[in-house]
Amino acid sequence: MDLLRSLPLGLYLEQPQTWLHKIDPRVKFAWLMSFLTSYVLANNNWRVLLVVILIIATLIARIPRRVWQQQMGWLLMLSFFVLAIAAISPEGLGVDYQPRLPANEQILTQPSNSNNLAQEQVVDKKKYSYVLFHKGPVKVTRYSLDLAVRLSTLIFTVIYSTNLYLLTTAPEEITSGIESLMQPLRRFKLPVTEIALTLTLSLRFIPLVLEEVQNLFRSVMTRAINWKKLGLKGAFKVWLTVAERLLENLLLRADQMANAMMVRGFTSPNEHRVQWHDLRLKGRDWLAIATLILFWGIRLAIGTQV
Repeated sequence: MDLLRSLPLGLYLEQPQTWLHKIDPRVKFAWLMSFLTSYVLANNNWRVLLVVILIIATLIARIPRRVWQQQMGWLLMLSFFVLAIAAISPEGLGVDYQPRLPANEQILTQPSNSNNLAQEQVVDKKKYSYVLFHKGPVKVTRYSLDLAVRLSTLIFTVIYSTNLYLLTTAPEEITSGIESLMQPLRRFKLPVTEIALTLTLSLRFIPLVLEEVQNLFRSVMTRAINWKKLGLKGAFKVWLTVAERLLENLLLRADQMANAMMVRGFTSPNEHRVQWHDLRLKGRDWLAIATLILFWGIRLAIGTQV
């Protein structure tokens, strides 16, 4: 089991460099926030469209298949299970619904424009059914289906959009972009540089956590433990020991990282600042901004929930 290869969540893809890598991190951050916020008060058509946009963006960016195949596959499978379970689950409203239209056919009469002639007109009624599917214990209603679509698309959009941003943006670029966007907060005497440094260290710490988890799992598997013989209580003790060892290793890594910064003379972010990147908007960045404006225009025009 290789977590760093099979499930590289939150890791940066250094090679190959795609067009998503070359976009300014501030513009990509604006796109990420748009995906996370345009979901609010949106209809289901827009929520499904967000999922389609993320999949198409991954494909046209020519990101290696080995990188996104398992991530997208697991997320799509999880979203499908959430969709299926939420659709057939009781909606929990506790209200007995009656048909919207009467059971018997009715003929509505409408007077003619002529005063001498009277003509009957049959008004076609559109069939409406609150229950979409009902067979045995399985019952799908309009409300449960709407809730299922909302939950499944929300899970995929939040997780995969964030992962795609981290996949195509280096931690230093993320730090520089967020620090640049937070510059106006310096007027309120907020520690912008300290926040950016903490964010950089946390992003750099993600691969270390995955590596420690992977090493501990391998150490448990190589010992050929007879789990059936241990029983539930013995298995719980083993995994509790593994969790304690994981926490101890992570604290040791954090202490090593702090000592490395002190050895290099790092005392305070304001006194030991490092210029990560020279952020300048280029032609492709302005194109991405124009597309983002179009994105929000479509969202406000057709994506608002009625």
